[in-house]
Amino acid sequence: MLLFMSLAVNTAMAMDAQEGEASYYADTLDGNKTASGAVYDKDALTAAHRTLPFGTRVKVTYLKTGNSVEVVINDRGPRAKSRIIDLSGAAASKVGMIDDGHGKVKLEVLE
Repeated sequence: MLLFMSLAVNTAMAMDAQEGEASYYADTLDGNKTASGAVYDKDALTAAHRTLPFGTRVKVTYLKTGNSVEVVINDRGPRAKSRIIDLSGAAASKVGMIDDGHGKVKLEVLE
């Protein structure tokens, strides 16, 4: 377990920035448990990432609008292999992604 936690922390530190496709959670998932055990709240600024440790703060910039939001990783995903992050509804709204459904983003891990 300690080795896994160490690798996860090193992954977060090693990833200065990442670009790729993002999407956001459907409102119907509001109230469901996330992989971290937290309850998904569509109005909270949270996100799912495949490898970043739970609790990692990430700045997400939607490249189409240039708008950014800070989110906390509290779930695993996205399920779609072509995407790098799933945003909460509130986070997607803040960056202007709601109408598009998905789009290219830049992720920056915050310390």
